[in-house]
Amino acid sequence: MNIFRTIIYISIIYFLLVNLTYIALNLVAFLALKKEKIKFEVTDLQKTFQSEFYKPLSIIVPAYNEEKTITESIQAMLSLTYPEFEIVVVNDGSKDDTLKRLREKFNLVPSNRTNKADLTTAKIRGVYDSLDYPNLVVVDKENGGKADSLNAGINYAHFPLVCNIDADSLIESDALLRLVEPFVEDKRVVAAGGSIRIANDCVVEEGKVTRVKLPGSWLARLQIVEYLRAFLFGRVGWAALEGLMIISGAFGIFRKSHLIAAGGYSRDTIGEDMELVLKLNRKLKEQGRDYRTVFLPDPVCWTQVPETIKTLGRQRRRWQQGLGQSLMMNKELLFNRDYGVVGLLAYPFFFFGEFIGPVIEFFGYISLFIVLFFGWASLELVLTFLTVSILLRIVLSTLSILFEQLTFRKYENLRDNGKLLLTAFLEGFGYQQLHMIWRLQGLYDFLKGKNIWGEQQRKEF
Repeated sequence: MNIFRTIIYISIIYFLLVNLTYIALNLVAFLALKKEKIKFEVTDLQKTFQSEFYKPLSIIVPAYNEEKTITESIQAMLSLTYPEFEIVVVNDGSKDDTLKRLREKFNLVPSNRTNKADLTTAKIRGVYDSLDYPNLVVVDKENGGKADSLNAGINYAHFPLVCNIDADSLIESDALLRLVEPFVEDKRVVAAGGSIRIANDCVVEEGKVTRVKLPGSWLARLQIVEYLRAFLFGRVGWAALEGLMIISGAFGIFRKSHLIAAGGYSRDTIGEDMELVLKLNRKLKEQGRDYRTVFLPDPVCWTQVPETIKTLGRQRRRWQQGLGQSLMMNKELLFNRDYGVVGLLAYPFFFFGEFIGPVIEFFGYISLFIVLFFGWASLELVLTFLTVSILLRIVLSTLSILFEQLTFRKYENLRDNGKLLLTAFLEGFGYQQLHMIWRLQGLYDFLKGKNIWGEQQRKEF
């Protein structure tokens, strides 16, 4: 009996620390956003980028089986507001008509563009220019995975900044101006990430989100709450503390010279976006460089999220495995004060709270069921466990929704916000536990060394 009660106490401490950390990050993020909002209101982006200090940009778009969304996404990117940019689409050996759609829509012809960076990639089958759009290049290669595609894009990119955008995503017209601004203002900035929002059921016209709508799918709504809690306010908080460890592979900008010096994206992990930021932190600190990585919540990238349990489960298993691989490949950071906040706070939190966490959660729930079944648990112990594991998560999610309303107000409809609050409440009763199972499976995949990519079922915008 004592062993099960001990496990429950350990779980209570775990849930308390993780949820309070996220609440603290949300509060830090909210204060940082208030300052950022004032700055945004007084900044004339157009004037800034009419000066000689703007940075030309290469947008890299890895594409694998994206025939349903690829042409609309690229068409939207071509109309972005930015002084000088190019788009490098990398077809990663798609089995569908991705390349055919690109050829027909953009009038592609063979190109004489050559490899500039010489990062190792799968075999290149062809490079194409568009007769209609001089700033569009398509690289066709054998399948090698997302990291391999990004490296191929870096090889053929001409400009000093590179922006990575997923092929099924849409970014707002001024998002590049907003995200490049830190590079113009501060030469120490080596990477900047933008926020990811969920496009499911939003109204899209000519490649732009013209009306934000809450998805009809409850599974997509649950992911909105997750994205607000961890991917938006969580990352804003870590960035404010100079402990940012992740820039989403769906929307981030980097100095190309640093990417090449770091050897590009690692092809040994399925969490290439996190591993890259960890590697940059590690190498730049070891070199004694004064640098910054930043996260801006205002430049928005809209993307589709899974709407089936099977597809979402594969995605979360992959994320958990990628997290483990990225952490192990940069294990020197753990509790190492030479790496600042990343080594002392961020890395330990992700290792113990996110990577090892599902094991603690699982045994905590199992132990709770056992002591309840045999009548060994006191009412105070059960209520404490439920409070820190479920109620505190509901408070955190509610806080994130409230902060979203006080800052960005993407969901202006009162009914939509009511649905989001209901979603935040229901999340703790089933979905949270299911998510724990997926993460446990991802941890098992990591230990077995299996790389499970899976495929998301796209639908037209």
